[in-house]
Formats: sequence, C-alpha cells, structure tokens
Amino acid sequence: MVAGLIPCRSNDPELWFAEQTAQVELAKAMCRECPLRTGCLEGAVERQEPWGVWGGEVFVEGRIVAIKRGRGRPRKEASATPAA
Repeated sequence: MVAGLIPCRSNDPELWFAEQTAQVELAKAMCRECPLRTGCLEGAVERQEPWGVWGGEVFVEGRIVAIKRGRGRPRKEASATPAA
C-alpha cells in the first residue's frame, strides 16, 4: 500500500492530536478517504485510545465524542441555564 494513501503517515502526525477544532475536523476529513479507516477505528475502540483522531472519529478519555471541545471555559451560550 502506498504511504501517500494513508493520511496520518503522509501528513504531520500532530494534526491527529490537535487541540484546535479546525485541525481536528481536517484530520477527520482526511481519515474519511483512508483505505484503513475501518480497521483503525476498530483498533482504537478496542485499545480505548485516550485521545486523538482515529478512524475518522475523535477520542477523548477512551471514548468517541461528537465534537472535541477546546481547552478553556465553555462559551456562555453553551453553559447558560434558562432563567427560572
């Protein structure tokens, strides 16, 4: 298999462990084109990868999450509670 077809081997590996949402989404998009995606994801689930993008999914603390939240405080609208 040609290394150029495997995005995590032909691009900066740090991209798959980025903190910025845009970079994480770029890594996920690259994974969608990878011929090893299914096996990569299955292996990551089995190993309970602590973090990073594996098989096109984001792992945080060994679990797949829909969106990786960046460091720092949550946005006001995300943490606001309705007035009683």
